[in-house]
Parts: sequence; C-alpha cells; structure tokens
Amino acid sequence: MEWREDGVLLSMRPHGEGSAIIEVFTSGHGRHFGVVRGGASRKRAPLLQPGAQLDLTWRARLDDQIGVFLAEPVQSRAAVLESPLALAGLTAACALLHISMPERDPHPILYRSTVSLMDAMAGGTDWVGDYLRWEMLLLDEIGFGLDLSRCAITGQRDDLGYVSPRTGRAVSRNAAGDWVPRLLPLPQALMGQGPVTLADAAQALAITGHFLGRELASDMRPSPLPESRARLLARINRSSG
Repeated sequence: MEWREDGVLLSMRPHGEGSAIIEVFTSGHGRHFGVVRGGASRKRAPLLQPGAQLDLTWRARLDDQIGVFLAEPVQSRAAVLESPLALAGLTAACALLHISMPERDPHPILYRSTVSLMDAMAGGTDWVGDYLRWEMLLLDEIGFGLDLSRCAITGQRDDLGYVSPRTGRAVSRNAAGDWVPRLLPLPQALMGQGPVTLADAAQALAITGHFLGRELASDMRPSPLPESRARLLARINRSSG
C-alpha cells in the first residue's frame, strides 16, 4: 500500500529509539498517522513542528496498519513563533482537526481552507476573520452548519439578531419575542458583512464554540473543546481590549 501527497503536520510524538509518530491532515487521505524513522533526531525534529507543510509518502504492507511516512519539508510556517496570537491560532486549528476529523476520511475543501489559513497566519496578514470562517466550515464538515440566511420563524432575510442555540438557525428581532433570553446574540461577523475586528471575532467565536462543543461532546470527552482554543479566545479578548 502506498500513496503520496502534501499534508499539514498536526502533531508529533517520539516513538522508540529516534523515530516519531506524526499526525497529518491531507486532502485525499484526511487525518492520518504514520511513523517517521529518525523523526525525533536533532536534525529532523525541528522540521516536524505543527503547521509544517510536508511532502508525504506513506507505505504499509496492509491498509489498516499505521505505516511509515517519508516526510520532506515543503514549508515550515515557523514565522508564527513571532506572534503569540498567530501561534495560538495555529495550535487551536491543529487541535480542533485532531478531535473532530475521523481518521483517513478525506475533506478536501476543509484541507484547502486549512492551508490557506495557516499561510495567512505565517504571513503576518489579518487572519482572524479567516479563522472564524474556517470554524464555520468545520461545523459544516462535521454535519452541523449554521443557517443564518433567513429567520427560522418568519423566513425574512433582514433584521436578523439572534441564533437558536438548538438549531443553529437565525431568528429576526421582531420574531424573537419572549424567547430573547434563551437565544444567542447574532454577531454581524458571522453574517460575512464587512471586516472582522478582534472584538467582532470574540463574539462570533463564542457562537461557533457553543455549537462545536455540543457537536463534539461525548461520554469519553466531557469537555470537548481543546484548551488551546480557549487560550486563543482569551488572547483575542485581551488584544481587543
């Protein structure tokens, strides 16, 4: 069994004497594990950091084995180390992919969005709005996309002010009525209207976090969202003042 394609490194841990097990996210093979021989050595370990873009060749005798990776660096994205906020964003994205994506299940649209997001983080551009859109896409990919196009009650497309915490559908202000205390406020950043400020992003990420936490919850994971995402949100809140 063998395949080759680019992938984003999500995590790496030592394995045996000098080897490493890496977890990558690829377009055609989804989230995938494999052994890199010599991956934990002084020479190779600095190249196998989360966010790195790798040229991967995976080989195994049988398809259900963990297999071995030949991993050559394409892009390090080490520039995120210069920005605590970008590093927090990259770490949160890697952690969310780890807990939300089934192994070996391809998600090509999410993969392309992930590569674009991490390029923006490493490039020092304004990426917070991209990260928000990435989380909304992640919700779509796990089967619970938000429907913010019209009011769930009246069908109207304007004056949308709330989100149902149960269905993820928008509710207009005049239709909310006595249900307002039970609804989530709808930030305009989720509507894709105008630039996304840090303050806007913090409000919007509280909404996506609500639904991600609910959808990823299980008996095995009572606190489903990774701590790295909470740290990202805290940094965004501090940076927004």
